[in-house]
Amino acid sequence: MNTPIFDLVVTDRIIEMAWEDRTPFDVIKIQFGIGEQQVIELMRKEIKPSSFKMWRKRVQGRKTKHGSLSGRFKCDRQRQISANKISKRN
Repeated sequence: MNTPIFDLVVTDRIIEMAWEDRTPFDVIKIQFGIGEQQVIELMRKEIKPSSFKMWRKRVQGRKTKHGSLSGRFKCDRQRQISANKISKRN
């Protein structure tokens, strides 16, 4: 698989999303059009080998990185924020 070439800003955002524990690979695929294997290739190419090994060890088999294995992440404050009365003041 060939990983598409992205500009620096997009590459940094993909790395940031991949590094986050709660961002599933499915979300990266929707936003940037690259699947899990391509994200792995990009991470291998763009970050230090020791950082890549640490990331792979952490991510491998993790339910939250695979959207099909986990439910949608929802912050426990999400309902409170969307029903925020302060933002509705005149």
